[in-house]
Amino acid sequence: MAYDLLIKNATISTGVLNNTAVTDILVDKGVIIGFLKNAPVEATRVVDAKGLLVLPGCIDSHTHYMDQGFTHRETFLTGTSGAAVGGVTTVIDMPCCSVPSVRSVDNLNFKLSHLYPQAVVDFGMWGGVTGEDVRNDALAVVQEQADAGVVAFKVYMTPSVPTYPRVTDPEMLECFIAVAKTGLPVGVHCENFAICDFNVEKLKAAGRLDGPAWAEARMILAEKVAIQLCVSYSEETGARFHVVHMSTGIGAQLIKEGKIRGLNVTSETCPHYLTLNAQEDMTKHGAFAKIAPPLRRKEDNEILWKGLADGSVDFMATDHAPYSVSEEKDKAGMNIWTAFPGIPGTETMVPVTVSEGYNKGRLTLARLVEVLSTSAAVQYGLYPKKGALIVGADADFTFIDPNLEWTIDQKKIQCLNKYTPLDGMKLKGKVTRTIVRGTDVFTLEQGVVAKPGFGQLVKRQTISALPRTITY
Repeated sequence: MAYDLLIKNATISTGVLNNTAVTDILVDKGVIIGFLKNAPVEATRVVDAKGLLVLPGCIDSHTHYMDQGFTHRETFLTGTSGAAVGGVTTVIDMPCCSVPSVRSVDNLNFKLSHLYPQAVVDFGMWGGVTGEDVRNDALAVVQEQADAGVVAFKVYMTPSVPTYPRVTDPEMLECFIAVAKTGLPVGVHCENFAICDFNVEKLKAAGRLDGPAWAEARMILAEKVAIQLCVSYSEETGARFHVVHMSTGIGAQLIKEGKIRGLNVTSETCPHYLTLNAQEDMTKHGAFAKIAPPLRRKEDNEILWKGLADGSVDFMATDHAPYSVSEEKDKAGMNIWTAFPGIPGTETMVPVTVSEGYNKGRLTLARLVEVLSTSAAVQYGLYPKKGALIVGADADFTFIDPNLEWTIDQKKIQCLNKYTPLDGMKLKGKVTRTIVRGTDVFTLEQGVVAKPGFGQLVKRQTISALPRTITY
């Protein structure tokens, strides 16, 4: 019989440091069915991966693709197309940046009806809970969404879109209690609202309009005290607390301490917090480098890299959240305070992590696989369907040429609004092919080859937690 796909000469991680093995991977009906070496098998399609790293399909577990309601910023088609180009085979979309926001099963199903026809890669969904749900005595929506297959719940300590109100401190505690009962993580945007709001108004009054003023106003202390509060809430309630888009070195230290104490705490960071800094890059790019939390210092870059290596930071994500260049980033009369905070990121996450992490010796190959794929899959209950190179897993693969040198060009990205503060960054390591369930969705020669609607919803498979492991 002929199988669907044979990937020959794939260099894969053995799971130990930088050790590799070269193998053939046999795929049929969208799943991995075997690992071979020069075995006499027939396949309808053969792909030679000689000289390439083959990772289990990479995961971006924090995206804001803006569909439906804000499609002038991004659509699910353009967002997942960028994922395919960037070697990301599964995205997990946030509940907030759509109309209506996802805070009930009905709203979840309404959003999904818009996403199904557009998806180029597979996708999971975050659930939503807000301060308004607490005030309205509507926390039953938490368990209902969990039963519908969402992977986690998002909470904002600072304002998001109008349909997704922030929580006060006591409201957040109620959210932790409700989410703890589901066994799922609660992901928190960790910035103390009062500190940020006070300092923004203070620097505005002082006439500051320079880019770094945004980072000074939303100071490191605002993230530190927010994480400390959430760690306390996790300890009190047993909830699994996850820091989304963590920007500071002190944040990594706090999560490390929590893990050592045996608490259910995890964190993610993003490529921009590892490679950019507020003083240089907000001066250079202004509003096009404006995000929340803001860019930090060079020393935070290095501490976060070390955190990724030792387990203080569990995995990479992007907080992909682009805005309209002409209306929300660079409209006449806008300044650093009035421009919208957000940047794209899914398309560049994998190559930046390979180039600046693996190729520069900050991450071993084994750890690279964890931070780009496996750990997010485990955290959100998608493993081993996703995030694994094992028999029975979905045949999702990210092919990487670790030696290919290239430069990020914002004019060529898939994102609907073509800007990135990473524009002009020189990288070593590039995605050459992306396969989802045994089917090409991107090749370097042809570009995006999957048709809209190919991507499938992936509901949570189980409830699983990452091991609390710190490497010394």
